[in-house]
Order: sequence, then structure tokens, then C-alpha cells
Amino acid sequence: MVAAPLHLALAALGAAIAIGLIGFKATEATGRNPGAAGPILTLSIILAALCEGIFILTLFVAGK
Repeated sequence: MVAAPLHLALAALGAAIAIGLIGFKATEATGRNPGAAGPILTLSIILAALCEGIFILTLFVAGK
């Protein structure tokens, strides 16, 4: 099957872009309000883990 590797590559690209945007916006938010760095860091780590979790779920579903 040719479609499965393409789907996995697109899922990996989407997860990488999402994690990059999360990091970018977390850095921007910390620059605007340094006092909120702790909660921003916590939320960004949780969101990055969720993005990776979706990619890992895609690996299991499309990797048959």
C-alpha cells in the first residue's frame, strides 16, 4: 500500500507543525507576561503531549 506511508508522513508533519506553533505562542505569551511563565509552560507541555498522542494513535491505526 502506498497510501499508508503518505498518511503517516502527513500526520507527522501536522504534529510537528502543531508542536512548533505551541512553542512559538508559549514563548510569545511568556514574553508578554513573564509572571505567568509557570502556567504557560504547564499548558504548553500538556498540549504538546496531546499532539504527540494523536500522532501515536495515527501510527497504530494506519500502521496495520
